[in-house]
Amino acid sequence: MASRGCILAIFAIFFISRILCSHGAPVAPITPYLMLCQPHMRCGDKFYDPLQHCCYDDAVVPLARTQRCGNCTFRVCFEQCCPWTFMVKLINQNCDSAPTSDDRLCRR
Repeated sequence: MASRGCILAIFAIFFISRILCSHGAPVAPITPYLMLCQPHMRCGDKFYDPLQHCCYDDAVVPLARTQRCGNCTFRVCFEQCCPWTFMVKLINQNCDSAPTSDDRLCRR
């Protein structure tokens, strides 16, 4: 029969792991700087810190990552290129929506 201390230790480990997992803490962080209490997101099978990276085309990329859209450069974490009009819009805007003051028209 197991000792009372051993049973208590197993119960404590189980209880602590349940608390951590209920808050979405990753089991295996991808960097030594990602702590269990930091906010994190998931991109495919990888966790990332949304204060430093974003998920773009199923890959974790730095917030400063840029890409070309015609003769313009856009930030992939915050903007999108509408390829049929060569217009850069904010990431949450629909490419088919009417142009706004935040949009940039780029030449081919």
